[in-house]
Amino acid sequence: MSNFTQNAQDLTPRNIVSILDGYIIGQNNAKRAMAIALRNRWRRMQVRKDLQQEIMPKNILMIGPTGVGKTEISRRLAKMIDAPFVKIEATKFTQVGYVGKDVDSIIRDLTQIAYQKCHAEAMVNAQIQAEKNAEEELLKILYPQSTSSNDEETKETASKTKEKIRQQLRRGDLDDKEITIKATSTQANLHVMGPPGMEEIGDHLQEMLKGLNNQKPKTKKVTVKEAKQELQVQQAHNLVDEEEVRELTIERVEQGGIVFLDEIDKITRSGGEIKGDVSREGVQRDLLPLIEGTSVQTKYGNVNTDHILFIASGAFHQSKPSDLIAELQGRLPIRVELSSLTTDDFERILSEPKHSLLKQYSALLEADGVIIKWQKSAIAKLAEIAYQVNEKNENIGARRLHTILETLLADISFEAPDSSASSITITVKMVEEKLQHLADDQDLSEYIL
Repeated sequence: MSNFTQNAQDLTPRNIVSILDGYIIGQNNAKRAMAIALRNRWRRMQVRKDLQQEIMPKNILMIGPTGVGKTEISRRLAKMIDAPFVKIEATKFTQVGYVGKDVDSIIRDLTQIAYQKCHAEAMVNAQIQAEKNAEEELLKILYPQSTSSNDEETKETASKTKEKIRQQLRRGDLDDKEITIKATSTQANLHVMGPPGMEEIGDHLQEMLKGLNNQKPKTKKVTVKEAKQELQVQQAHNLVDEEEVRELTIERVEQGGIVFLDEIDKITRSGGEIKGDVSREGVQRDLLPLIEGTSVQTKYGNVNTDHILFIASGAFHQSKPSDLIAELQGRLPIRVELSSLTTDDFERILSEPKHSLLKQYSALLEADGVIIKWQKSAIAKLAEIAYQVNEKNENIGARRLHTILETLLADISFEAPDSSASSITITVKMVEEKLQHLADDQDLSEYIL
């Protein structure tokens, strides 16, 4: 079903946390809770079938300020187990213009993501046979044979000639030769918008338009090299069992799907309603059936949401989890609080993760032949400034580091392609000259950092 079920023995809670540690600094309680939730999904698949249906996922409510790792933990978790994952902002359903928006679209989006992955996997699995079939198609075009002759000598000569062309084809000797092939349908990425809450109508219209587009086969001239690539894709499509892909899509969504509901605190009853908005409590009640378990119609089949894992998150600055309707609270039994980031956290975030920001920026500039070296004191200063700006202005957590690094490296990034320097060392003095006065000036820090 997924990499998770195949490698489940290795994904113990301890190992899951260890993997997450490579990407997210701190937040150990959140990591442990997510690891347990993930392991429970595998445990459920090991029990007898009748009991499986009774074991509901332990949905999670993550509480903490923005930029502390809530989304990243969830995204990394989904990637780790190769699960369909969708992030949606709960406030989307309260905005003017979304009146009547069907919350079932969350599941349809999740299913679409799962389908694309399942279809891509099926294409890869069909690749070897597709290459063989494409080669045969090319041989028919390059050496069309008459089937009327019964002469054995003629057949043998034709067979030898065909094999000679096959070898030329495999060596690439014929790559530049022009041939005519049937063109695949180069449809524009049409997207038909249905009325709010009736996205399925748009899907059906889209399929009808595709069908009309496919009615007139066309030919085009291409090189053998281009034809080989195009015919391989065509043959792979032909080999994919669409019904099997759809069934696998539904299975993966139902048994492994993860929905991340962000800004859940923004749809609480606290603070009253904003004029023109859909009732916040109404949105909660719309979401409730999805989380409790219902059947949602998608273009790939009906999806049962009973065992989809829902992870809700919010800062809860002006409200508290108890402001959610009681039924929704009951469906989010695991509560995890994430802490605000300290200066030490910022320093570790900059350098420790496998794909840390410093490694990313260094790699980008290395593409222009400039090696960036970072003094430890400079990294500490960057962390201090990030914390300082977050304290003075709105606290956006680790996202502040992106803005600070962009400001620090702006001149170097601009001049790198024309620079004669092979390496540049970022010192604490350079950081102070570029950033400290911005951080100290309230107006400038609000505007620039």
